[in-house]
Amino acid sequence: MIDLALRCSEGPVSLAGISDRQKISLSYLEQLFGKLRRYGLVDSVRGPGGGYCLARPTSEMTVTDIIRAVDEPLDATQCGGRENCRDDERCMTHELWSTLNDKMYEFLSSVTLAELVNQQLQRTGGKVAVVHDARRSRPRARVKAVALES
Repeated sequence: MIDLALRCSEGPVSLAGISDRQKISLSYLEQLFGKLRRYGLVDSVRGPGGGYCLARPTSEMTVTDIIRAVDEPLDATQCGGRENCRDDERCMTHELWSTLNDKMYEFLSSVTLAELVNQQLQRTGGKVAVVHDARRSRPRARVKAVALES
């Protein structure tokens, strides 16, 4: 999502580009972005020059929104919150791990995608490598140019 947010001002961002830059399997990204789209965090654009765009401002998306959208559980308990950690009974440290879960969600709910994007921009000095698809400006061209932009 950070990669998408950094580049979506140039138009839709391809999953293949994200896959290359972040070294994440394209098929896995397709699964994740399907979930993100259904949750209303991204929009898809079909056709030549298509890809994904953010569906709402980065300041209105938290890390918790993203985690929930992709169904990735954050759970420090061994039992998944079912309280059957030890021989179908609650273990002695269940409350500790359950409280940690609450604190993780509380923290991640306070972090917006905008903050993560700003941290990345500060780290890179405001430079973001953007792959421009020449098909957007010249319908028959099949050449990609690389430019660094702020």
